[in-house]
Amino acid sequence: MILRPSCTLPAVLISFLLLITSSVYAQDGSTFECRVTTDGLKFDLTSLAGEHTARRKRETPPTSTVDLLRFNLCAELERQEDVAESDQCTKGTRACFTQINSKPDEKDRIISVIPLMSASTQDLTFQAETSSPKYITITSIGAEYPHPSNATPIHPSLRLTILCSGGETSDPDFKSFDGSQVVVEWSTPAGCPIEGDKGGSNDDSGGIPDNQPPQNNKPESTGSGVGWFFLVLLIAFAAYFGLGAYYNYTTYGARGTDLLPYVGLLIYIECR
Repeated sequence: MILRPSCTLPAVLISFLLLITSSVYAQDGSTFECRVTTDGLKFDLTSLAGEHTARRKRETPPTSTVDLLRFNLCAELERQEDVAESDQCTKGTRACFTQINSKPDEKDRIISVIPLMSASTQDLTFQAETSSPKYITITSIGAEYPHPSNATPIHPSLRLTILCSGGETSDPDFKSFDGSQVVVEWSTPAGCPIEGDKGGSNDDSGGIPDNQPPQNNKPESTGSGVGWFFLVLLIAFAAYFGLGAYYNYTTYGARGTDLLPYVGLLIYIECR
């Protein structure tokens, strides 16, 4: 006869499963560190760290509207002390888009606040081009937000094209916002692939591009890690039954079906 402690489960097995599950989620949402490898090319964007802004002003009589993008590719944005907490993007945001409505003799009003980028690589895609103009484009997908024209739930995005420049870094240029995607271009030496890596052109221009926007090239996704999740989950279940059987054998001298850990689980549930 096998004796088991009343209504208990091996705590070590539960801890093991929790550890495995948490590690999967950590891999699935790894942090973007401003270094990119895509299409066989390497880019180091760490020199672009810090907060930057891109904006445009539109006349919308009797008011005017300012579209403002604040972003920091390498770290989350700092909180603005002179702006109400409700008028700021959530903590952890790296790119925040706001629309500000202005009217003469009246206080400016923030009419929309849209988080467009977080620290996770899960919602990022990259594309690179080595022919003229050279560039890398980062596209980030934000959280669900109602479309400004019809309130349909959408996932707004940021499309940031970093153009290779042999000179100094320019100010980010706000190109457009169509209600769902903010498009910004930025000329900087960081937009050039790291020297010596695959894909460089044979010209002697020193990496100075013709300042033209990229066309319809298909972006490369970093992948969501869903396949890895199910693989590790399968391994976790196998490990659970293996460790459970070993535990029951060494602790209780179990044989046959009594080796299976789920027998203890049923007893635990019944005792509750």
